Amino acid sequence: TQAMATDKLCAKNGLPGRLIPVPREITAGCGFAWKAAPEDETILIETVTKEGIEWASKHILKIYFIRKKKKKYSGYLL
Repeated sequence: TQAMATDKLCAKNGLPGRLIPVPREITAGCGFAWKAAPEDETILIETVTKEGIEWASKHILKIYFIRKKKKKYSGYLL
C-alpha cells in the first residue's frame, strides 16, 4: 500500500514521523496516515512526490491539551 511504501521510504531516509491509523476526525473508514510535525511538511511532501508515492489528502490537526486552565497546542501533519 501507499502507507507502507511511505513508512519504508521515511525509515530509509531518516525522515520524521510514524504510521498511525487515520483519525476519526478525518474519516470513519479504516486506513493509515503518516503522522509528523507540521514543520516537516515540505521535506515529507517533496520526498514522497519525488519517489512517486501517491497520497490522497493532507490535513493539519490542532490538538489542545487543557491542564490547570492553560491550553497547550500540539499540531500534527497527516
